[in-house]
Amino acid sequence: MTIGAVYRSGMCTFTVWAPFLKKVELKVVSPVQNVYPMENNGTGYWKTELNNVTPGMRYFYRLNGELDRPDPASQFQPEGVHGPSGIIDHGAFKWEDRKWAGLPLSTMIMYELHVGAFTTEGTFDAVIPRLDGLYELGINAIEIMPVAQFPGERNWGYDGTYPFAVQHSYGGPEGLKRLVNECHKKGISVILDVVYNHLGPEGNYLWDYGPYFTSKYRTPWGEAINYDDAHSNEVRNYFIENALHWFGNYHIDALRLDAIHGITDMSAHPFLLELAERTGEFSAHAGRKFYLIAESDLNDSRVISPARSGGYGLDAQWCDDFHHCIHTLLTGEKDGYYIDFGKMDQLAASIRNGFAYSGQYSEYRKRNQGNPSADRPAEQFTVFSQNHDQVGNRMLGERLSAIVTFESLKLAAGTVLLSPFIPLLFMGEEYAEDAPFLYFISHSDPALVEAVRKGRSEEFDRFTWTAEPPDPQSIKTFMESKLNWDKHESGKHRTMLELYRQLIRLRRETQSLSHLSKRDLEVQFSEEAMTMTLRRWNGESHAFIMFNFNTEDVRMKAGLPAGQWKKTIDSSDTLWEGPGPTLPDRLGHGESTTVRARSFALFLKEVTA
Repeated sequence: MTIGAVYRSGMCTFTVWAPFLKKVELKVVSPVQNVYPMENNGTGYWKTELNNVTPGMRYFYRLNGELDRPDPASQFQPEGVHGPSGIIDHGAFKWEDRKWAGLPLSTMIMYELHVGAFTTEGTFDAVIPRLDGLYELGINAIEIMPVAQFPGERNWGYDGTYPFAVQHSYGGPEGLKRLVNECHKKGISVILDVVYNHLGPEGNYLWDYGPYFTSKYRTPWGEAINYDDAHSNEVRNYFIENALHWFGNYHIDALRLDAIHGITDMSAHPFLLELAERTGEFSAHAGRKFYLIAESDLNDSRVISPARSGGYGLDAQWCDDFHHCIHTLLTGEKDGYYIDFGKMDQLAASIRNGFAYSGQYSEYRKRNQGNPSADRPAEQFTVFSQNHDQVGNRMLGERLSAIVTFESLKLAAGTVLLSPFIPLLFMGEEYAEDAPFLYFISHSDPALVEAVRKGRSEEFDRFTWTAEPPDPQSIKTFMESKLNWDKHESGKHRTMLELYRQLIRLRRETQSLSHLSKRDLEVQFSEEAMTMTLRRWNGESHAFIMFNFNTEDVRMKAGLPAGQWKKTIDSSDTLWEGPGPTLPDRLGHGESTTVRARSFALFLKEVTA
């Protein structure tokens, strides 16, 4: 069932699900005020049609003759979460991406950004001038943190309460379309972060319409969204229509599904599986592939396994284990969930399989964690050394650049970009941005603001941080989180940018590195020395990477197959402001050599005629 306000050539059809209400009316508040009756089709959906409608018309639904509420499927909230909904004419936008066929997931170099903090202006339009620089770096997919309408002017986006509406302070629907259009013209895919596990508290009026939530389950945000209780068919329809809305009306290429471990669904045909099926149908009709990428901390390979083998059929998922391995090895932190990590064998296991925990006991969770993922293709895992969660959920929002050395930062970059998985960078990471990324909100309810402050403080109890958390409601907190773009032009920031550019270029141009495979690789490591070697191959292309996570130089035996191997990049080189290389320009079978502390080096096998 198509829901919301669908506008076509002066006519608009309004459809809303409210199964238990006795009366629902359409209340137009501008440009001319009027109230129109709506009819119940017998299944809980109320409908009406209006002629001579102009885009921009604003309206509410009047419930039982007394309560005015915005449209649950509103596509624009120009006055915020409590104001009237606005009519959008999607046919009016002049798309210029007709030749765009999308990019295969396996070729993507992803870049996560927050629209408000990415630029001084904090708008969709302000992102566009930065696209050329990202593309020149090698980025071909931007992942935008949630833009569904949230309270106020600033928010991470996970407090959205209108999943179909585009945040007005970012530039609204037209601004998002302009950004997507320009991305596609430049060869850049667009991934949008969406939240299907909860809605934010302020402006959430779904309760007034029907059983969108269920008391069967509790989540960190309260009652769970109703995916498997009575009347859940229509709730599922609401969120599936949302996904298709982004694909169809905004030409979004992929959706990142936030925290699917927060979706409780015990039905025989789970919502996530149905979403994947409907996305597949949409892709077949459109003639190109649209992707679903999950965030999940369950380490459950069913998420990305095909339906025929009992999985949900999602295309890929974030791999937190990979991040946690790198982070603990470089920082030594063992607070909170990091208590489960810090060993080289875990990083090696993650590179071989995807998950480091595939059924082993987790000290943090006090239970076994995960199931095997070795049979899932490498291109189904997105890996990173930083992202909005892992930075922003620290008390002071420190990026990795603020807590490890420059040599360690380069090592993190090499580990991610030379891995056999899909890499994701967090905005500013490419030039070692050192501004924090803090948690920020702009709620209007003082009690809610205080509850958020208290909740954030309690979250940090799992860690040993002792500082005072920045006030998430303060505009200062938000402003401190914006990128400082001028930094990337000089000093170590510029050096880091060049290193990322070189790594991405090598990844793309080297067949053994662009070939994402967990079969065509070999991993060896030393727990005591904190070193690892990774050999990858495809056809006649062979790559050999040496990693030293130790804080001291280490003597290593290369263990290379026969042949000559030429050094292509060494993070300890003075070119990258390192201490100077100890590795030779070429290595042969059985040779031993010294590897600098906190460094990596890539060797490519020389092909003989």
